[in-house]
Amino acid sequence: MEKSRIERLNELAKKAKTSSLSEAELAERELLRKEYIASFRSNLKATLDNTVIVDKNGNRRSLRKDN
Repeated sequence: MEKSRIERLNELAKKAKTSSLSEAELAERELLRKEYIASFRSNLKATLDNTVIVDKNGNRRSLRKDN
């Protein structure tokens, strides 16, 4: 997710705490939240797919889910 879109989401969140948002701003905030969550999940999945556990015997095991 682009930094400018995250900044916009933060602006809307801050504005919502101090005053009310218009219908258009509420819709924009919801869209940005969904995009942020999808991006977060994608990044987390990529991190976990590339994580390896090494046991005390030195055996390496991937966290990647086998299909």
